[in-house]
Amino acid sequence: MEFRLILFLFVASLPAILAEEISHGTIVVDGTTTVAQTDDNFICATIDWWPHDKCDYKQCPWHYTSAINLDLTHPFLAKAVQAFNRLRIRIGGSLQDQVLYNVGNLKSPCHPFRQMKDGLFGFSKGCLHMERWDQLNHFFNATGVMLTFSLNALHGRHKIRRSLWGGDWDSSNAQDFMKYTISKGYQIDSWEFGNELSGNGVGAHVLASQYGKDLIYLKKIINELYKGSQYKPSLVAPGGFFDQEWFVKLLQISGSSILDAMSHHIYNLGAGVDPKLISKILDPNHLSKVANTFSNLTHVIRRHGPWASAWVGESGGAYNSGGPHVSDTFVNSFWYLDQLGMASKYHTKVYCRQTLIGGNYGLLNATTYVPNPDYYSALLWHRLMGKVVLAVDSDASSFLRTYAHCSKGRTGVTLLLINLSKQTKFIMDVQNSINIKLAVKEENISPDSFTHSLKKTFSWVGVKASDEPLLREEYHLTPKNGYLQSRTMVLNGVPLLTDAGNIPRLDPIRVNVMSPISLAPLSIAFIVFPNFDAPACG
Repeated sequence: MEFRLILFLFVASLPAILAEEISHGTIVVDGTTTVAQTDDNFICATIDWWPHDKCDYKQCPWHYTSAINLDLTHPFLAKAVQAFNRLRIRIGGSLQDQVLYNVGNLKSPCHPFRQMKDGLFGFSKGCLHMERWDQLNHFFNATGVMLTFSLNALHGRHKIRRSLWGGDWDSSNAQDFMKYTISKGYQIDSWEFGNELSGNGVGAHVLASQYGKDLIYLKKIINELYKGSQYKPSLVAPGGFFDQEWFVKLLQISGSSILDAMSHHIYNLGAGVDPKLISKILDPNHLSKVANTFSNLTHVIRRHGPWASAWVGESGGAYNSGGPHVSDTFVNSFWYLDQLGMASKYHTKVYCRQTLIGGNYGLLNATTYVPNPDYYSALLWHRLMGKVVLAVDSDASSFLRTYAHCSKGRTGVTLLLINLSKQTKFIMDVQNSINIKLAVKEENISPDSFTHSLKKTFSWVGVKASDEPLLREEYHLTPKNGYLQSRTMVLNGVPLLTDAGNIPRLDPIRVNVMSPISLAPLSIAFIVFPNFDAPACG
């Protein structure tokens, strides 16, 4: 009976075994040169303002997760944030330019958000009471949060026509709010100005010439309020979609050293209701399209504002609250981790994921506060990938995405490998370009014959001799039961499940450094080489 069962299982699995293709190749890491650098706190997550009755596609996935009503006492929330040991959080979103701060000489009534047919995004103005601001800051202080707060940039303006708003920004309410914040000793890493008001905007837009003047004034306010302070927050803007002409003009008008970071938003998967979301996520050509945005922004900053850095201030993949049963499942990590890798290569200092909690794209489930798969993707990146980006290349197909960084907090190099193929297993050797250059120099190998003989000649990732067997660390990520839309991520064969909100250990498997890396179809892996000789890593 037992033999028959084994035979049955073997025969049943034959189609999958026969369908799987194996592709051998080589990955070459250049550890001699820094391609780009991120901030130490590159990983960021947002807390939005949407109330519970914000709905898309007949679904209302926000529940009570806004800055105003998020349950800050929930034990799972604190544990999830503390696991990062310094998580950057951005408070902002579509409704931020309608938020009034109930402090100082506020001349307008301060009421909660409510649905309003002719209101911006279908809602009235909202209110942040200082009691709630105190609660938020106590939570941030207790959990080690590095905070970016996005200010209301429409206050005092009026609608001129359609979505164009004009007039000078009324800074009085924001200034009173900032004064209160300073008086309480709350530390703000950066103040951001406005949300999606650049270019043609989303709901509303402001001309770059006006926006630039307002930034000059806001920078003056920050300098005055924080004069003599040991720590002065950065100024970030515009927090909108990249429009090259508008961004250039903003830098030209605001001038040197006003803006510390240019933040832009990315939703390159389209609408959350799109039935082709998963196919877009698994399409390397689609994922690569957004590289033009990163490249163009890098060019704009280098040419017109070299004093500023680039931030992704908000990115959720699919807009309108994300894709149900997609953005909160394993398959989304293919998009998310590829975004982190790509953004890093283009000098992005900070990448803010929409959201920490709320909508379909939250790192945490909006009702249970249990981590979704992307939470673990973010946490592994944060713990393993250092800020120095290295050049990496491979001879594999475009379905294998490869990224390399100096390891975080230790010597060596960490690779991120993403296999988008449904049927190809990649078996890859890793080479150090130092060895390759030495080989070319010593043996005078011609470029043509070199690539052909690369795999035969070298299988070593460093140049230092050692009598001890060298090991690398591997973190293989797969979905539970192979189901791409599973909400449970599996690390090295072990499902990642919380116990009373405690984040599970993320332990690697250790493998002989000389053996090739095996990456299963539709899987992701972080590979840490502690002994990789990379001069760029210091």
